[in-house]
Amino acid sequence: MDRFLFPRWVNRLLLLLGAVAAGGAVYAGAIGGLITDPETLNVGYQPTQPVPFSHAIHAGQLKMDCRYCHNTVFDAAHAAIPPTATCINCHSPENTQGVTALAAVHQASKKLAPVHESWETGRSVAWERVHNLPDFVYFNHSAHVHAGVSCVSCHGRIDQMEVVYQAKQLSMAWCIACHRNPAPHIRPSEFVTKLDWEPPKGVDQVAMAKELIEEKNINPQVHCAVCHR
Repeated sequence: MDRFLFPRWVNRLLLLLGAVAAGGAVYAGAIGGLITDPETLNVGYQPTQPVPFSHAIHAGQLKMDCRYCHNTVFDAAHAAIPPTATCINCHSPENTQGVTALAAVHQASKKLAPVHESWETGRSVAWERVHNLPDFVYFNHSAHVHAGVSCVSCHGRIDQMEVVYQAKQLSMAWCIACHRNPAPHIRPSEFVTKLDWEPPKGVDQVAMAKELIEEKNINPQVHCAVCHR
C-alpha cells in the first residue's frame, strides 16, 4: 500500500495558520489587557443623548438638587431616570388652544421636541445610559448616599458638565480602595447632593468623616459576596 503524502502547499498553509494563530493571540492579549485596565474602563464615555440636556445649566447655574430628577437615590438601589412628566413641569408644550398647562420654559425649542413627543405619545425618551455597571455587580445607591458618600465621589462634578460623561473608573479595584478607606468620601448625608460642598472653615474633613463613620457604624466590606451576590 502506497504511503499518503500531503501536497507541498500544505506546508505553506501550516505556516500561514501558525502566523494567524500567533497574531490572534497577540491581538487578544492586547485587547484583553486594555479593556480590563482600570484606566480604560469607559472613563470619558460620553454618549449623545436624544435631548441635549445640560447639567451645567440645571444643576450648576440653576442649583437644582439632584433629587428633583433622580428622586430614588435615597430610597432605592437604582438612581431613577427622570420621567417625562418631570421635564414637563418646566418645559410644557402648548396645547391646541395655544396655552400651556405648566411652566413653558423654551416651549418652542426644537431641542425639546423628543420630550414633547414623549409627553404626547406616552413613550419614554430614549436616554442613553452613561454609568453602567456589569449585570453581575450589585450596587445600592441608597446605602451609599445614606452613609454620606456624595454624588461627586462616583460621578464627578456633574454640575459643571454640559454633556455628562463617565468621570471615574468604576472598576472593582477603584471600589475596593474606597471601601478600605472611606473617610475621604464621607460627609454629612444632608450635603451629599451639594457637589461643591466643603467642610466648615477650620474643620478637618477626614477627622469629621471618621466621627460620622463611628456614629453611623459604617463598616464597608471588601469580600466578594458584597458585590457579587
